Amino acid sequence: MRRASTCLAVLGLTVLALSGTASATPTVKFEAKAVPIPGFPHTGNILGAGAAFEAKYTISGTEYGGYSPPLIGINVYLPKGVKLNPSSFPSCSTKIVVEEKEPTKCPKKSSGGPNGVAHGFVVFGNERVPEQVSIESFYAEGGGLNFLVLGHTPASIEIVSTGKYTNLNGSGGFGPKFVSHVPLIETVPGAPDGSTASIDVKVGSAIKKGNKTTYYGTMPKKCPKGGFPVKTELVFAGLGGLTEQTVTKLYKSPCPRK
Repeated sequence: MRRASTCLAVLGLTVLALSGTASATPTVKFEAKAVPIPGFPHTGNILGAGAAFEAKYTISGTEYGGYSPPLIGINVYLPKGVKLNPSSFPSCSTKIVVEEKEPTKCPKKSSGGPNGVAHGFVVFGNERVPEQVSIESFYAEGGGLNFLVLGHTPASIEIVSTGKYTNLNGSGGFGPKFVSHVPLIETVPGAPDGSTASIDVKVGSAIKKGNKTTYYGTMPKKCPKGGFPVKTELVFAGLGGLTEQTVTKLYKSPCPRK
């Protein structure tokens, strides 16, 4: 009887340990802020002014072979009061960016902002190797955004993350919502897919014609106490015995200085 009780106790601890592992989620740190648009004065974190949006992510975990599971989606809820003006900007066709991956063919003003950067890990044999990629953004038809992700060493990476805005007038205490899909990064057949460790990307630009300047996005005219609330959702793939998981983070971007 004592031996049976001991076995049951050990079995119970094992089940608890396995449950803890299965329910583990990646750790995400998130920052977001309004930044100036290069070449356009009086832009950035200024009430009612034109601005670009910068988002930074740091991701860690051990759920997927010692690293966080592959990222397959990023959603961002902008602050309430943010106004977007995508129809005034030229777009680069999805065919050029997604199918041909030829950004040099895109109209000059269709660039969504300066190149971003991301860091992660790819797999060769039994070894995971760090890789850095650049992120080029382009305005897409219908008011969306496409991100061309390019890496050269140690792996050749060429994928496109597609996204679109929904709820342009805002809802649930937030402004426009951006929904994106991130493809899996595959290196060799049968190997684990790539994992993301950090992302830093800026989106937003302006066009000047004569004396008129048009901004892709403008800041709210009021800032709530404590800062502008920004919410993000990171969707991680259900691979390697894991279930698909969504990690939600809320960040309050500082109000402009008076």
